[in-house]
Amino acid sequence: MAFHCEILRRLFLLPALLVLTISGLSKNLAGDSFPIREASVHDLQAAFQQKQLSSRQLVEFYLGEIGKLNPVLRGVIEVNPDALNQADKADRERKMNAPAAGSSLSGLHGIPVLLKDNIGSKDRLNTTAGSLALEGSIVPGDAGVVKKLRKAGAIILGKASLAEWSHFRSLNQPSGWSARGGQGLNPYLLSNDTCGSSSGSAISVAANMVAVSLGTETDGSIICPASFNSVVGIKPTVGLTSRAGVIPISPRQDSVGPICRTVSDAVHVLDAIVGFDKKDAKATRKASRFIPKGGYLQFLKENGLQGKRLGIVRKPFFKIIGDSFVEKAFEEHLKKLRKKGAILMDNLTIAQVDAILDLFHSGELIALYAEFKQSLNAYLKELVASPIRSLADAIAFNQNFSKLEKIEEYPQDIFLNANSTNGIGEVEKEALMNMSRLSRDGFEKLMMENNLDALVTPDSRVSSVLAFGGYPGITVPAGYNRKGLPFGIFFSGLKGSEPKLIEIAYAFEQATKVRVPPPNISTDMIS
Repeated sequence: MAFHCEILRRLFLLPALLVLTISGLSKNLAGDSFPIREASVHDLQAAFQQKQLSSRQLVEFYLGEIGKLNPVLRGVIEVNPDALNQADKADRERKMNAPAAGSSLSGLHGIPVLLKDNIGSKDRLNTTAGSLALEGSIVPGDAGVVKKLRKAGAIILGKASLAEWSHFRSLNQPSGWSARGGQGLNPYLLSNDTCGSSSGSAISVAANMVAVSLGTETDGSIICPASFNSVVGIKPTVGLTSRAGVIPISPRQDSVGPICRTVSDAVHVLDAIVGFDKKDAKATRKASRFIPKGGYLQFLKENGLQGKRLGIVRKPFFKIIGDSFVEKAFEEHLKKLRKKGAILMDNLTIAQVDAILDLFHSGELIALYAEFKQSLNAYLKELVASPIRSLADAIAFNQNFSKLEKIEEYPQDIFLNANSTNGIGEVEKEALMNMSRLSRDGFEKLMMENNLDALVTPDSRVSSVLAFGGYPGITVPAGYNRKGLPFGIFFSGLKGSEPKLIEIAYAFEQATKVRVPPPNISTDMIS
């Protein structure tokens, strides 16, 4: 479902004429009364209620920005031809609800959302994981999280680009690249890594081509691109959000979560998409016990750091930054956390952390190979129509269309290794047991013995620590290096600790407010 580039290394959008037509819409179509760019969900809802903005105007604005910026950034793989119709429907519903001042409408009502292109939607959009092999395939229905978004009144704006097959095809594949979408670029520094695999979701939100997006994570694929693109990403406890209808890697590790510009926006999305789904019954039923009565918005507290016990593991996480400017910034952030009432437990150690971070020796990759083949084959067989019906078919497609899929540059070694597996055998069971032991004796023991509310780390390399046990985390913009490249701060905890993590992340964000928009981007920047 999502496997980020750091772990593995350490069509296009619209007809050309339509792009030219909508590019003229990049002006604020709500007039001068309301500035859409950088607006939060709360801002947008207030503008709706005050009749400064309509959902149609909002969608037109985003379509204009996509038409203008996406030829450079490649963050959007496809826009929804029905987005404006959905916007008109939302505007009508808002008028009908006017006497109640919007009280019965959700916080996402009339808000456009971009879906990562591995999240299925039963509409005129493709769901391909960026691969040409799945163009024209037809999903049996909306993914579980998409059903919840539609119920909340959200508008499905389109599909975000990604590292093809959620970065689980090739060890050499660059982050943000797919055959369908091309190479995604970082809006802060075009020559820099976007990270992935949810690259397009982060790029598009950072560049104001949309305010709200969904990403997926198996190991780092929400938190890494969010950090690299100066936005907020929430990787929920596995099972808190349904994975039904999502092109998978591992049901044991996969999670769907929001990527937005603010913690508040991400929490609005989280509130809308969590909960039981009969099509992902086992995981969502188990995780539903963690959902707090009254939802997650109640934890947006500016004093949320008061009394929180935060663990600092400097080795290896603080030692691998390699940038004195960034290192100094993090020391200042730690001071800020203390000033806001947090209790910092410094110089802690995760037992066998080197083994956890070793993709091969931990057993993670061994397990993922087998789980990927099983879950992908099951997904493909359930499609109403598809050019391929198995991982073996995908491999054959890539070989037959090797130039389009750049097989010589990015060999499908992960695909081949996964296809050679035959279920969960003794080797895979041993790998799973090893990961369970590493989680229990490492992260869980550290958190419980020190009575920690969260672990604080400066980058996404902690992702494998969380991936093994299905633990949650939130990344928040923390600054920019001398070149202007973003970096984030990451708060993680035990299963179901989202309320505490939200309090911590929101309080940090409000105390620092370091995020700034990316520089102006134009088609002149295309190399």
